[in-house]
Parts: sequence; structure tokens; C-alpha cells
Amino acid sequence: MPEQLTAVAARPPGYARVLAVREFRAVFAAHLLSLLGVVVAEIALSVLVYDLTGSPLMSALAFALGFLPYVVGGTLLAGTADRYPARRVLVACDLVCAACVVPMAAPGAPLAVLLGLRCCLAVVSPVFAGTRMATLADVLGDGDLFVLGRSLLRITSQSALLAGYGLGGLLLTAVSPRQALLVTVGTFLASAALLRLGTRRRPARTRPDGALVMDSLKGARRILGDRRVRVLMLLFWVPPMFTVAPEALAAPYADELAAGPVGLGLLMCALPVGTIAGELYAGARLRPSTRERIVLPLVCLTLLPYLGYALEPGLPLSLLLLVLAGAGSAYTLGLDQWLVRAVPEGLRGRAMTLLTAGLMTVQGVGMALAGVAAEFAGVTAAVTGAGVLGTVCCAALAWEARRAGAAGLPSPAPGGPAAQGTEGRDGADRDMTDG
Repeated sequence: MPEQLTAVAARPPGYARVLAVREFRAVFAAHLLSLLGVVVAEIALSVLVYDLTGSPLMSALAFALGFLPYVVGGTLLAGTADRYPARRVLVACDLVCAACVVPMAAPGAPLAVLLGLRCCLAVVSPVFAGTRMATLADVLGDGDLFVLGRSLLRITSQSALLAGYGLGGLLLTAVSPRQALLVTVGTFLASAALLRLGTRRRPARTRPDGALVMDSLKGARRILGDRRVRVLMLLFWVPPMFTVAPEALAAPYADELAAGPVGLGLLMCALPVGTIAGELYAGARLRPSTRERIVLPLVCLTLLPYLGYALEPGLPLSLLLLVLAGAGSAYTLGLDQWLVRAVPEGLRGRAMTLLTAGLMTVQGVGMALAGVAAEFAGVTAAVTGAGVLGTVCCAALAWEARRAGAAGLPSPAPGGPAAQGTEGRDGADRDMTDG
């Protein structure tokens, strides 16, 4: 266990333990700043594109471009997270993001430039997120503190989505979209400074193995080629693909209920509120062993509340169903522990980057499929169908996790498929230093 953790190891369980680690506080504050920067940029850019074009489609496209390139960055650039020192990668990602936003704020920037730079931000995002997640294991160890740290970052993300869009909208009442983008530049630069000054210098995890793209693809093959790691990745990816259905269809559903703008806002907030409540309870009240025991049962149950849509409930019951479904995502705390245990350190950065890219991609696919289903079958049938099909898929994955030995077992023996990713780590420790 790292030296700085020994002082907090004996404290009661809960999030206070991770916040007691000075280096984690720097990572946490940087995460919050980067997240606020992204939220403000999304709102300001959507408004700016609409002002320039008068087209709702182009405004929506500017927002959607934040999701689509994730798979590109997460697949082709994942090797960056392991072959270069983590602090250098994190600081560089923040600086690249700031450099992308500066031209957006320039007067007269053409639409093509705005959308192209938005794509660049989305390509960099999974590399930053994956490297940060891998760094948490260095800062907090790979035990319960890592799980709580990951959980706290997720809770912050969900909370920022609830508050950030409202604050961004409020900001745009006081300043122009281009001025709001300058605020985003400031948050990225502040995040870079925090990471540079508040985290330790650590060597790269692996020695570069050929060109970056080829190294990234080889890493992805090693990760997904291991049966146990693959099923754990799918346990992260598959439930959210179905979970997003009510959010994607919130506007037409609110219209069906005649709930108005307030009802739409409540429908959009209910799932994140449930997610925050479930994670807070599991992180603060449950023991690590309990969190691991409930992973597979919760995976199988988390989408069942969507079956209640078949009864065509009113707004209050719909909100309750969404809160319950969100609370089921507490299974991710135990799943985090399984994944960090199963992936060798030499592949950890690539695995976390791939995990982030896949998660964003499947949510985008899930939203699109929910829209297609609702077009033909109606909103309530689409959400109910997502609950049925999602529960079947989750149950099948839980069964496969048991068969593959992925549920809570120690990491693969040296020489196994995933272990190949640790090759050359000692050389990397000697040859590469942090900037």
C-alpha cells in the first residue's frame, strides 16, 4: 500500500477515506474542473451553432459530436495511457482541449471549424478519462480505496450533469457563447495546473511497442481476447445500453403524459438521482465483500423497473421506476474491483480507455435504437422492451461471468492472455521519465 495511504487505512469505511489522500484531492478537483469545462462547452457550442445556422439539426449535431468520436480515440489512441507517463498524458490532454476551444471562441470561426474542433475534444476525452482511471490505482492502490475513488468521480459526473447544464444556461444569460467558451479554456488550464503540481511523477507502465495506433490495437486485442476481462467489460457496457432508453425518449414521453417542461426536467433528473443515491449508499454503508456479492444479482435486477412502463404509469410512478433503475447501478462498485484485479498493470491504462470509449459508444447506440423502437412501437413499448431484452442480456452475462470465473477471482496467472501486456514494464521504468 502506498505510504500516504497507511494513515487512512484504519479509518471507518466511506468516501472520507479517499478524500483524506492529498493526491486524490488534486485528481478530484481537476476532474471537476474538466467536467465543468466540457459541460459549458457543450451548451455554448450548441447555442453558438444555432445562432450561426438557425438550424435545430445542426445544433443537435454539435452536441452529438461529443459522443461519436469516442470510439476512435478510445481504440486508436488507447496505448497513450500506458506507453507515456500518466501525469504527462493527463496534462497534455487538458492542454490540447484548451487549445481546441480557443479557436472556437474566436470571432468569425466558421461552422466547419467549430464542428471539427468539437470532434477533436471528443477524441481526446477517452484517453484522458482512461489514463485518469488507471492513475487512481497508482494513487489509491487497487483495493477498496480505488473502488471508492472511482465511485466518487462517477457521482461527481452525475451531479455535474444535473447542475452543470442549469449553471451553463445561467452563464449564457450573462455572457455570449464565445465568452462562455473562454471560461472553458480557463477550466482546462486550471485542471492541467492541478494535475501537474498536485500529483506525483510516475514512469510509464510499458515500453512503446511500435507505432501508437498498432500498439493500441494490439492492446485492445489482448484485453478483449481474455475471456474473463471481456465479460467484465460487457458487464459495464450492456446494462447502460438499455438504461438510456427512458432518457432518450423523455421528451415524447413527457408529451404523452402532458407533463410539460417541469415534468420533462423531472424525467431527465430521476435516473441520475437514483444512480447517485445507489452509489452513495453502497460506497458509504456496504463492506467491500458485500459490494462484490451483490454485483451479479443487481445486474440482473437493475432493468426490471422498466417493465412497469407496460402499465402506462403516470408521472409520479414513472419517476419512482427511474429512481429504482438508477439505484441498481450500484453494482459498478464491486465490478470496478473485479476489473482492476483482472487486468495486469501493464494494460491498465489501455483497458480503462477502452472501457470509457465503449461505454460512451454503447449509450449512443442505445439512444438511437430506443428512438427507432419508439418510432414503430411507441414510447412505453420501447422502454418496456428495453427492460425485457436488457434483463435477458444481463442475466446471460451474469451466467457467463460465473462460467468464465470472472466474478471476484484474482487476476490471471503470469503468462495468460492478458498478462502479455505487462511485457517490458521494467524497461519502461528505467527508460521513461515524467515531464
